[in-house]
Amino acid sequence: MLKDQDRIFTNIYGWADPGLKAAKARGDWDGTAKLLKLGHDQIVERMKASGLRGRGGAGFPTGLKWSFMPKEVKDRPHYLVVNADESEPGTCKDRDIIRHEPHKLLEGCVVAGFAMRAHAAYIYIRGEFVNEARRLQAAIDEAYDAGLLGKNAAKSGWDFDIYLHRGAGAYICGEETALLESLEGKKGQPRLKPPFPAGVGLYGCPTTVNNVESIAVAPTILRRGASWFAGLGKENNTGTKLFCISGHVNKPCNVEEEMGIPLRELLEKHAGGVRGGWSNLLAVIPGGSSTPLMPIDVCNDITMDFDALRAAGTGLGTAGIIVMDKSTDIVKAIARLSYFYKHESCGQCTPCREGTGWMWRMMERLVRGEAESHEIDTLEQVTRQIEGHTICALGDAAAWPIQGLIKHFRPEIERRIAARHAVDAVAAAE
Repeated sequence: MLKDQDRIFTNIYGWADPGLKAAKARGDWDGTAKLLKLGHDQIVERMKASGLRGRGGAGFPTGLKWSFMPKEVKDRPHYLVVNADESEPGTCKDRDIIRHEPHKLLEGCVVAGFAMRAHAAYIYIRGEFVNEARRLQAAIDEAYDAGLLGKNAAKSGWDFDIYLHRGAGAYICGEETALLESLEGKKGQPRLKPPFPAGVGLYGCPTTVNNVESIAVAPTILRRGASWFAGLGKENNTGTKLFCISGHVNKPCNVEEEMGIPLRELLEKHAGGVRGGWSNLLAVIPGGSSTPLMPIDVCNDITMDFDALRAAGTGLGTAGIIVMDKSTDIVKAIARLSYFYKHESCGQCTPCREGTGWMWRMMERLVRGEAESHEIDTLEQVTRQIEGHTICALGDAAAWPIQGLIKHFRPEIERRIAARHAVDAVAAAE
């Protein structure tokens, strides 16, 4: 269990003021100029050494991602873009960072921006986060007034500006290249890669897109040392992580814990346990709605880290943990997620545009049992035809929840079909 002295987000519950004065008292903006004196490359190397993996879902090593930026600024400026378009169902960690710890994010922008030789950062925030956008803009204004942003930011000798951009509420804009398209004023549709953003990103310039949590932890890692962060968690899954726990638990919450904490320990120590006791657990979605669910027999011993969850056939994703007890209509729950992905598809790729609607309609039939058993296999085959065949991962995100349902709860689907057939047979006999 994480010790209090190792917590990075000490005001994640908003018990203290989010303003600049209180943030400084908590250690934010402490010696920022000194951190920048490490130099561009040294900051990147220390982030690599920390083992930090992206907190937006993919888990790509953050320091390595920063190192892809060109070492020289030529005719095109460099940009940092922060992805605050937190639209994954079950995920609400970035929202609380912005709401209660905005200055951690802003200082992280300065440090990360300097490391990749950028003089400007754009924070793309989800359109529905109205109050969070106001809070973040107020923090940006405070930082400018205090000389922490703008010319000679934090007296470091580096000029740095931060711009807040509000999106229009589209899930697809959480994909980094769709976000860049939207930021440029175009329709939010993913770009083909390559070229990757580090080569051709925002306005055709070298760009790095990072999640809010990934950027917000950077200054603390540099202050306390890469070895400190690397000493928390597990090998290749280091540091602390914000977990969002919702659903059928006694105390839903956001909590910062070590990577690799057992799921059962996480739920029982921080969320008051599963409603009705552990034996009442049906399934858990471990990383936001796009990750395949796990039944109770997998949940008993699983640890919450990228590698263990991948080995179990699912993923850590954003660490948005959705707990479902035995009162859950599991087929209907996955059908509801299918509708979400159908609704949020940008329509650019045929497998996703056509397939997400087909899967949702099929799932609605399965909810009612209006199908034949062989159609379960047909549905599974369609998910495989969509998975990996689209420009971005939305096709995968739509396919995985259904794959998890069929893998672990096929008997329940077959039971509904049999029950429906029995009802139909009685009706026909009358």
